[in-house]
Formats: sequence, C-alpha cells, structure tokens
Amino acid sequence: MTIHAIGTFEVKMNPQKPDDQVGDPSIGRMSLEKQFSGDLVGSSKGQMLAVQGTVAGSAAYVAMERFNGSLHGHSGSFALQHNGIMTRGALQLIVTVVPDSGTGELATIAGTMTIDAASEKHLYTLDYTLD
Repeated sequence: MTIHAIGTFEVKMNPQKPDDQVGDPSIGRMSLEKQFSGDLVGSSKGQMLAVQGTVAGSAAYVAMERFNGSLHGHSGSFALQHNGIMTRGALQLIVTVVPDSGTGELATIAGTMTIDAASEKHLYTLDYTLD
C-alpha cells in the first residue's frame, strides 16, 4: 500500500569551487542542506550538478542527497536521486528514493517525491512504501 507524506522544506545551496583537475568548469556544482518539516522531520545533505542551456529558461540538474530523521514516526535515513530538466521554462522533475538505501526503521523504503518550489515555501509529497 502506498502511503503519502506531505510537508515543507527549506534549502540552502552553496556553490562549490570548480575542481581544476577534473571536469568542465561550465558544469556548476552546489552543496545542498535541507531542513524538512511535516510528515518528514529531519535534515538532508547532498550534492548537485547543473548546466544551463544557451536559451533562457533551459537547464538541467542531477543531485543526490541523504535524508536523516523520521517519516511518519519511523526513524532512519534514505537517499534521494534527482533528475531535473527545464526546457524554456517548462520543468520536468523526477525524484526517486534510491533502492535499498534505507536504514533503521526506513530500511525497506521505496518511492518517489514531487517538489513544488513555485511559492516561497518548498512543498514536497513523498509517495512511499515500507515492506
């Protein structure tokens, strides 16, 4: 049975220095720190890579983050993988719980998350299962 978790989060993104030894400097790298409230209570840390297109409003990003805290009273952690593409302002975003990344009471978690960042508060909905 799929369970729905909803709430808000605050995010801090900090640019990371380009690595002079590896990679392309046109690929931006950011650290992520989030604080979740609602059905998810806790924090996450992660990394994001992003590239802007040559047309305004076109870009893409990938990110990995690990949440630590509780979900509907179950404590533990799990990882999320983001894949976001914006084509001339139209956003497609897929956020997936990394398979078998859960720990503690969240060891068997699987699911997907949607994010609404259109308002001042970032809203999330996590549709998940715990086997």
